[in-house]
Amino acid sequence: MTVLPYKDKQDPKKAQVAEMFNNISPKYDLLNHVLSLGIDIIWRKKAIKQLKKDAPKLILDIATGTGDFAIEALALNPDKIIGVDISEGMLSEGRKKMVKRGLQEKIEMLLGDSEGLLFEDNKFDAVIVSFGVRNFENLEKGLADMYRVLKPGGKTVILEFSKPRSFPMKQAYGFYSNVILPQIGKIVSKDNSAYTYLPESVEAFPDGENFLTLLKKVGFHSTLCKPLTFGISSIYVGQK
Repeated sequence: MTVLPYKDKQDPKKAQVAEMFNNISPKYDLLNHVLSLGIDIIWRKKAIKQLKKDAPKLILDIATGTGDFAIEALALNPDKIIGVDISEGMLSEGRKKMVKRGLQEKIEMLLGDSEGLLFEDNKFDAVIVSFGVRNFENLEKGLADMYRVLKPGGKTVILEFSKPRSFPMKQAYGFYSNVILPQIGKIVSKDNSAYTYLPESVEAFPDGENFLTLLKKVGFHSTLCKPLTFGISSIYVGQK
């Protein structure tokens, strides 16, 4: 079943996700850190460490949003990071952030579709995504295109929400994500649907072993899944 942000609209998921992120982009960074209690910053650091030994020089950050994961990836000392997103609103906020920090030469932010990347085959040393793959309209197609643009031997590192399965975290997380989170998101972002969509999209996402199966299906090998914070999110790694 396809989970949509705006159930009363006929637009395809891709268009709705772009609209949703355009709507919440001015408040996105604030909400991200508040709603995760700042743990998302730690999660990103742990994810990027998966690439430390590889020392990638050219990195693609898909669903880059406002560029937080791209900025974290600078710890790897790459020559260049290209961030791609379908939301111009998010990119606009991200570009302001890059200029403010003097990073606009190191991190380039482009409008683009994760399921039809405008790059040649075998271009990037690493492809990274944080909290973006569950928003793909066609998950398998998006993963296949990530595989295509990776150099042979290159790695993908994906950080995504997952579903805690153990008591009492499963129950506590369910209450927080379905009751508390939508209310806070609604008040701060003024978008009634955005933070209702979040828990629904997490629930529908094929996490854990199911996601590793998809990675293998499109060609990745040496795959692994590392659950974080009682399974609230997970790091996935695959190699081409």
